[in-house]
Amino acid sequence: MAIEVRPATAFEDVATMLGPKRPDANVCWCLSYRIPSKQNQALRGTERGELVRQLVAQDPPPGVLAYDGGEVVGWAAVHPRADTSFAGNRKIPHVDDVDVWSVWCIRVRPGHRGKGISHQLLAGAVDLARAHGAPAVEGYPVDNAGRKVDLTMAYVGTRKLFEDAGFTWAADTGSVLNGFPRVLMRRHLG
Repeated sequence: MAIEVRPATAFEDVATMLGPKRPDANVCWCLSYRIPSKQNQALRGTERGELVRQLVAQDPPPGVLAYDGGEVVGWAAVHPRADTSFAGNRKIPHVDDVDVWSVWCIRVRPGHRGKGISHQLLAGAVDLARAHGAPAVEGYPVDNAGRKVDLTMAYVGTRKLFEDAGFTWAADTGSVLNGFPRVLMRRHLG
C-alpha cells in the first residue's frame, strides 16, 4: 500500500507518534524546539499533551503524519523558524534574513522503518511549508558520512536524507549530536 503524508491535524494520531505510554509521563511530545525552553521545562505530564492538542488545532499544524493504509506510521515536525527555539539558538546559525521554516524531527514507528517513509515525511514537510508560503525550508541533520546513527538520536535526520530531498548545505553549525556534527541544510522553494 502507498504511504500517504498529510498535515498533522488528528490529535490521536499525533499522540500515537509522540505521546507516552502513560499519559502522566514527561516525554518530549516534540516540544523541545517548538516552544520556549522555560515553558518546555515547566510543562509536566498531561500538560504537554494538552498543549500539543492545541497546536494540532492551529493553522498551520505542527507537522505532518505518514499513513500506511489507515495506520499512522510517521511524523515530521515543521514550522516557521521564527516561532521555534531555533530563532535564538546560538549553535544553529542564521544564514540570512529569509523567513525560513525548520524541520527538526522525523520519526518512523518500529516495524515500518527501512521503507523510505522518512523521505516521504520530509517531502510532506516541505509541501506543508510551501502551501503556507514558506520561501525556504531548513533542517539541521547530522553529517554522519554514512556511519550508523543511534536510533534515539536519528530524529534529526542525516545529511544524505536532506540531500536526497533537494536540500543543499548552507552552513556548518556548532551543534554535535551522537558524536556527529550537525549541518544546516536548506531548500529554496521559490
